[in-house]
Amino acid sequence: MVSPTAYFREVVRELKKVTWPSRKQTINKTTLVIAISILLAIYLGGLDFIFQKLAEALIK
Repeated sequence: MVSPTAYFREVVRELKKVTWPSRKQTINKTTLVIAISILLAIYLGGLDFIFQKLAEALIK
């Protein structure tokens, strides 16, 4: 079993190897995720509306 101090030393060592994205890359990817989420919500909302109207028509 590894001691907690050795574990955290290893974590810090590994984090120094990480290549973090630039601010511009982060903004671009975040914008992309938000845009795709909104489009998917609109698409699923549209399908829900269509199936709701279809179910209402079949029930009547």
